Amino acid sequence: MSETLAGSVDLARLSTRDGDFEARLDALLAWEGVSDAEVQGRVAEIIAAVKERGDAALVDYTQRFDRLSVGSMAELTLGAGRLEQAYRGLPEQQRDALAQAAERIRLYHERQKPESWSYTEADGSVLGQQVTPLDRAGIYVPGGKAAYPSSVLMNAIPAHVAGVREIVMVVPTPDGVLNELVLAAAHLAGVDHVFTIGGAQAVAALAYGTESVPRVDKIVGPGNIYVATAKRAVFGQVGIDMIAGPSEILVVSDGGTDPDWLAMDLFSQAEHDEDAQALLVSWDASHLDQVEAAIARLLPTLEREAIVRESLARRGALIHCRDRDEAVQLINRIAPEHLELSLAGPEAMLPQVRHAGAIFMGRYTAEALGDYCAGPNHVLPTSGTARFSSPLGVYDFQKRSSIIHCSEAGASTLGRVASVLARGESLTAHARSAEYRIKGR
Repeated sequence: MSETLAGSVDLARLSTRDGDFEARLDALLAWEGVSDAEVQGRVAEIIAAVKERGDAALVDYTQRFDRLSVGSMAELTLGAGRLEQAYRGLPEQQRDALAQAAERIRLYHERQKPESWSYTEADGSVLGQQVTPLDRAGIYVPGGKAAYPSSVLMNAIPAHVAGVREIVMVVPTPDGVLNELVLAAAHLAGVDHVFTIGGAQAVAALAYGTESVPRVDKIVGPGNIYVATAKRAVFGQVGIDMIAGPSEILVVSDGGTDPDWLAMDLFSQAEHDEDAQALLVSWDASHLDQVEAAIARLLPTLEREAIVRESLARRGALIHCRDRDEAVQLINRIAPEHLELSLAGPEAMLPQVRHAGAIFMGRYTAEALGDYCAGPNHVLPTSGTARFSSPLGVYDFQKRSSIIHCSEAGASTLGRVASVLARGESLTAHARSAEYRIKGR
């Protein structure tokens, strides 16, 4: 059934016992982020213009879309001195919080660094893997109504830890408004170049390069539908992190967590935008009623009440399941971006969780801590893609090369095997190349 909360807040109530549960859950989870033909066509035009006209196209698009009067890319370029100035000029409390978050993120990602390795076979042949960083990474940071210094840290710091030589950041500044926190975060994260451009044109500049913007090897970071469409279009020319959907949270509660806490945890994701998703699963029906009441009471206290209200009405739900085992089944079915295990002894459930972007353990671990300063990356797979994708990390800014160094004896042994297989595929040049190395042939 679907119920209406006090205060005219619409929020779906589902039960796994209902005959239409699967259909209703599918409808809630459905989200199509693919742009329409009109958007794709516009993005294709922008990419072609940037490829052909370079900086001049970037200036034209910035004047048009960001309502700026600029004559050259020099006016859209920020140097290291400007970034440091932003950091030094922050209020002490903000500066300290940003620095603490950056250090925690750095320490966590340092532990992710993979190492090159090799081993030697009995005949002296050496096999292994060499890990090397990308030369240059591009980071897209949204601008406009919202500012995300935390995203700068989460995208740039892993690249820096990975050993990327050059980090290029693009950030739109509609009406010329610069966000000092974003610039300060770029300073802390070791960003080398900042260009105040955005949209599909910024993605194209990073992918193909212009007179001013260096061509990068990979583009990471969130953006609107034009940015997402452009990232998809240039994939193959450069690497990309993912095509991200709206933010999501799935909370599983055993009934022992304060309902007000859980209501606010759900709000914390719903306030991102109207398409964000906030779900709560519990086998305690009275607990769901208590959370429902807390939502109705606390919602009017939010600064972004209208957005949260719309998000909950569109894609939010309180789900009653039979027991813990069924809750686990729902977790793996939904594969959420953020999963809160608001339980006593969450460690017992953890081994059964196969699909989730980030897992927040216990009653005290609010998802919001992971967004800003816990340390693990907040760039996470959405829309069920946690079934096959992982959080952004150091490994996304590195490549692996296979190492093969055959001894004379090893080349002879492998040559015989390769010869048989190559001739089986009728690739005789392959076979003869291998056969030349066979001893006593």
